[in-house]
This record gives sequence, C-alpha cells and structure tokens, in this order.
Amino acid sequence: MIIGYLRVSTEKQNPENQRDEIRRFAEEKVFQIDSWVVETVSGKTARKKRKLGRLLRKMQKGDTLIVTEISRLSRSLTEIMAIMGECLDRQINIYTTKERYTFDNSINSKVLCFAFGLVAEIERNLISMRTKEALALKKAEGVRLGRRPGSNVKMQLISENEERINKMIAAGLPVTKICRKIGVSRNTYYKFIAMQDSCH
Repeated sequence: MIIGYLRVSTEKQNPENQRDEIRRFAEEKVFQIDSWVVETVSGKTARKKRKLGRLLRKMQKGDTLIVTEISRLSRSLTEIMAIMGECLDRQINIYTTKERYTFDNSINSKVLCFAFGLVAEIERNLISMRTKEALALKKAEGVRLGRRPGSNVKMQLISENEERINKMIAAGLPVTKICRKIGVSRNTYYKFIAMQDSCH
C-alpha cells in the first residue's frame, strides 16, 4: 500500500499544494497512491497523539509512506529519527518529494539514517550543554534554581526516602519500580534528581 501523508500546522494553511506535489512525484515514480491521510496539527505534537501515529501502527512490511518534506513527520529531529528507525525495522519505505530522500532497506538509506542519527545526537548534546551553561550562569549570579526539595508533599516523600531509594538503585531496581514503592511518579522523581544536581 502506498500512502500520501499531508500535514499543515493551522486551518489557514492549505494541504492541497502538498497533495499536488506528491501526485507529481507518484506519477514520476509510476506509483499509485492508495490512500491519503490529512491532518492539521503542530509538528511538535508527539506522533502517538496524531493520525500519523495510528497510520504507522497500521502500516505493514513493504508499505510506502510519501511526504513532501521530512519536517512533515515532525519538527523534532529526535522524533524524526524514531519514526525512520521504526519504519526501517518494519521495512516500511519513506519517500520525501522535496529533499528526494529515500528510506528503505538499502545500504544508502541506512547510511543516511546513521547521518541523521548523528545529527540528532549532536542536537541533543548542544541543547543539554546550553541548558547547563544557562543554569551555571544563573547559579553564579546567585539565583536559586528550582524549588527546595521537600517544598511539596511528593518531594518531601522522596527526600525522606532518599537513603532507601539509593539502596534500591544500588540493587539494580528500575526507576519505575522504585517510584511505585515510594508512591510518586517518575516525573516527580526526575524533577527531584534535577533539583538536587542543580544545587550541588
């Protein structure tokens, strides 16, 4: 099955330009578009909350997804890499009409995916570095970062069980199980750890 995927960010944008471009590409490749998926949603929205997520779950080995640009899949390079990796694993082909990228089971596609993955990793590292530099600058200026551990009930709970948590971590228990035993969410746990790190 060959599917054309169209995404616009707002109702004011017209997806028909994308449809025309994909049609021209399909004619050039002698492809027959079997289905169209159109949605109006921000590219920053996770694919699980989009029609794209449902579409990818339904697609099977040998199916093809055509988009006008790689950014139609997502605005996040990390998310794009996750989508491409999933498609490669499941042998779903992806074509982009503007950049002329082809992601299939070929060696060239795997090399291209590796290059994208490297760029995504660099992007993550740069974001992390900028965040740390900004926090260090704030700290040097005497700005107190985050809330004091124990400033709410859940944080207090973690603070009181810190020694117990450290023992469970040392024993190799996953964070999910640790949080379940303490009675807090993973998000709360990670916030606590981040605040602790920023204070040291």
